[in-house]
Amino acid sequence: MKVFLWGVLPYLAFVSLVAGLVWRHRYDKFGWTTRSSQIYESRLLNIASPVFHYGILFVLAGHLVGLFVPMSWTGRLGISEHTYHLFSLYGGTAAGALTVAGIVLLIYRRRTNAPVFRATTVNDKVMYVFLLGAIVLGMAAKLAHSSGDGYDYRESIGPWARSLFTLAPDTALMEGVPVLYEIHAVIGMLLIALVPYTRLVHMFSAPVQYLTRPYIVYRSRDPRQLGPRPERRGWERTGPPR
Repeated sequence: MKVFLWGVLPYLAFVSLVAGLVWRHRYDKFGWTTRSSQIYESRLLNIASPVFHYGILFVLAGHLVGLFVPMSWTGRLGISEHTYHLFSLYGGTAAGALTVAGIVLLIYRRRTNAPVFRATTVNDKVMYVFLLGAIVLGMAAKLAHSSGDGYDYRESIGPWARSLFTLAPDTALMEGVPVLYEIHAVIGMLLIALVPYTRLVHMFSAPVQYLTRPYIVYRSRDPRQLGPRPERRGWERTGPPR
């Protein structure tokens, strides 16, 4: 089981991500969207959506630093392990709390607004379960091992994550990792595998074509032509204009 979780599942999640994105782009281009429900309700969405998106961006940035920046690099910058731990603890907890607040508001909006609720699919509900589970378990793991300098995942989980890129995963590094961290990692990998098949696929979209598309030309209209045409007495001329 350990070999499967830490030596096979990461690659299965990556294959599912890439294959799903290719399949979605080829066969479901018009479904590559957030399926926005703003038309049904916008007041609460304008609060919940930015809160969630800013929070998740900070969470992703923290994971990238924690997993792929070795301890030696931060040490060279003069950042002690205790300082890094405090920044990770307070910064990560704040980012996680912001993300959870956004998700809870989004779920509340979907549950209490009838048109939005009717537009919510089973796929959306599964996505929310995995997304919320991954964030909450990550916060729980961090807070449960926060005493002193906390659990140093940069000596175990970080090197294991980097070893995946060498196609020779060092599964032995995951021995002794706290259970909460293990569950968080497994749910995170499952979430990555599900991304292409949910509305989360929009994270791989960017309006790059806006940089090269031609300008939209707007022409002013003669104010005298605004409104209905003035009535004229007599017969109107027929035939081609002169």
